[in-house]
Amino acid sequence: MSKQELEVIGQDAACCPGLAAAPLDESQAADLAKVFKALGDPVRLRLLSMIASDGEGGGVCVCELTPAFDLSQPTISHHLKLLRQAGLVDCERRGTWVYYWVLPGALDRLTALLTTPRTAGAGA
Repeated sequence: MSKQELEVIGQDAACCPGLAAAPLDESQAADLAKVFKALGDPVRLRLLSMIASDGEGGGVCVCELTPAFDLSQPTISHHLKLLRQAGLVDCERRGTWVYYWVLPGALDRLTALLTTPRTAGAGA
């Protein structure tokens, strides 16, 4: 997903607070389907969780992610590539290692999209 597409998703999330607010158009649905497809795999979901929980904020090295799985490093890299293409994480090479971090606002946009505002008097 390009930076421009991500900006559009960010603008859409800002103007359309959730799925219940208004129906998605074809383009929005296609873009969101990529994100949900990326998150639909347990390995990618765990990877995103590991990266998002990085307390230091400097990024998580792929060398720290790989040992948590019974998968090869190239397979982990493929999963990370799909998370990047979905616009959830980004990365940077530092020497021989690649570090990953969650893109600013990516999780907030998903939260806003999936959160239904509570109406006055609604039961819990």
